[in-house]
Amino acid sequence: MTRLTRAVAATALACSLALTAGVATATAADAPAPGARTAATHPARPAALPAPTGPHAVGSTVLPLVDRSRTDPWVPTADGRALMVTLHYPAARSGGGPAPYATREEARLLAEQLGPGVSGDVLARTRTHSGTDARPAPGRHPLVVLSPGFSVSRWTLTSLAEDLASRGYVVASVDHAYESFGISLPGGRTLTCVACTALDEGGVHGSVVTTTRAADVRHVLDRLVGPRSVWRHAGMIDARRIGMAGHSIGGASAATAMAADRRIDAGINMDGAFWEELPAEGLRGRPFLMLGTHDETHLPGGTDTSWDRTWSALDGWKRWITLAGADHFSFSDGPVISRHFGLPEPELPADRAVALTRTYVSAFFDRHLRGLPRPVLDGPSAVNPEAHFQNP
Repeated sequence: MTRLTRAVAATALACSLALTAGVATATAADAPAPGARTAATHPARPAALPAPTGPHAVGSTVLPLVDRSRTDPWVPTADGRALMVTLHYPAARSGGGPAPYATREEARLLAEQLGPGVSGDVLARTRTHSGTDARPAPGRHPLVVLSPGFSVSRWTLTSLAEDLASRGYVVASVDHAYESFGISLPGGRTLTCVACTALDEGGVHGSVVTTTRAADVRHVLDRLVGPRSVWRHAGMIDARRIGMAGHSIGGASAATAMAADRRIDAGINMDGAFWEELPAEGLRGRPFLMLGTHDETHLPGGTDTSWDRTWSALDGWKRWITLAGADHFSFSDGPVISRHFGLPEPELPADRAVALTRTYVSAFFDRHLRGLPRPVLDGPSAVNPEAHFQNP
């Protein structure tokens, strides 16, 4: 996924708009090593996501939602604001059959961006570790909301979602209408990325995305933990403990959502530029983690100046951690997909990228939603030499 990754990373401050160009214009540095498999080999077998590391089996279900109290900013004629939510949760045992990774149409549309050697059918059949509608584990569990990067779908965060669920979290991964290459709705209709054109050609500012996603998350919380929940197992959610994390502009949206909704107790931005300034009161003392690449973009004084500004405005517990060798999509399922299809990969191997993302995200939520000590957040560790703690 490096061709896609580099295009996204290079245009992160412009909402990742040059994706297609990135696929078509790989540089010599993108070339695979001698003897490496290339996408042209077109593997027939699907990839398998890394197994979750927690003690629980994982269940999964999909909830379609529509917020008819708002006009969709990208398609004002739409019947409200459509959202697709996948819930991963601790299960009493596996059951119901393996949960699908993506629909064939969603995978086909992303595969077109990754290159002619990537099969959408194979991508859609990526093996997950959750059972469809499996019986929930007993008890009440913290809720974590996940928001994907601009132009990609919620299922690109499945490895992280499954791992959090195996550790005892209910995870709501949200797809935002018209902001990805393809979102399949019930009935067979697929929404494509109208927002990509609006930002690229229409001059729309990225803050429209983050503000809209903050409102999306508010609606998801209302429907999940409100008085008339749409999920029959909502009783397993502890509404007093809610966190949010996102990749790219989804991470920026976590900060915007926290500023707008006091129900969100803790937030993480994984390698996304911040499109809005925090209010004068910051996040009212709530904790926030900035987890990014260890390069000229997201080091202190880097090209993405929004990280320096936001860091200064954060008024609660905070960490700024960068991962050496990571690229923009290292915080998603991107490394697993790249490795499987023989696409050029970043310096940080796929297994380490997955492990490090899971480690720091879960440690953050364990500490701030469960009150558990997590020394890995206190500073550099010989176990994770790729992680650098920034203290500007």
